[in-house]
Amino acid sequence: MQLYRNGTSLYRLQSFFTHWLELLRRMRKILIAFIIAASVAGCAGTPPPQSSAQLTVIPDSQGLPPPNREDLTAADRPALIGPLDTIEVDVFNVPELSREMQVDASGRISMPLVGTIDARGKTAGELAHAIEDSLRGRYVRNPEVTINIKSSVSQVVTVDGQVTEPGLYPVTNQMTLMRVIASAKGVSEFARLEQVVILRDVNNQRMAGLYDLGAIRRGAYADPPIYANDVVIVGDSPARRLFRDVVSLAPLIAAPLVAILR
Repeated sequence: MQLYRNGTSLYRLQSFFTHWLELLRRMRKILIAFIIAASVAGCAGTPPPQSSAQLTVIPDSQGLPPPNREDLTAADRPALIGPLDTIEVDVFNVPELSREMQVDASGRISMPLVGTIDARGKTAGELAHAIEDSLRGRYVRNPEVTINIKSSVSQVVTVDGQVTEPGLYPVTNQMTLMRVIASAKGVSEFARLEQVVILRDVNNQRMAGLYDLGAIRRGAYADPPIYANDVVIVGDSPARRLFRDVVSLAPLIAAPLVAILR
């Protein structure tokens, strides 16, 4: 009690605590600055994703490239005709040649006076021109053919993994990853948004892209387009495990990670 009755001692005690608090504040600022610097240095020193035994990482990739026509049974912008699609052929003023038919499993159709025509990979307009060329001169003077795709089973995307309703979904124009996930009624409770894999055939090569759906939703990078025959897998899956070794070396995925499957 003698200490607190002495004004000089009390002043010294207050000065000591004031000096100590100021020192703590300075140390706190230094510590924060050190943490920020260490974080920046850590990010700068993070090695880029490296190839593994199963994957060849494509550096500076902006996303999966679009497939060409040979990669697709029937999908492009605009739609192409593929095996088992149902089409309607209308030959103007020649009702006996107008009919609804299904493309066979090899991608061909057969018509009277025309014979067998390869429809696979053609647009409706291209197939109409091919039929017109077969009819012109020999059977019909100036044939006018119109093709309508009634139903398509070839333009679908497979959605699997941690989504509410896995399955096959039709690929419409301008289909994107977020839209196809929405078609599958969204992700499940246990989905890992940072582990979404898109499998695609490009130039006869099987390719895979690893995307962060959460980052896409936040606008960190563009919503990637989806094409027919793509396979989208959300969450834990054998396809995602392909990226395990790559991601372990570069855990921060700030852009799509694309690789060629070996």
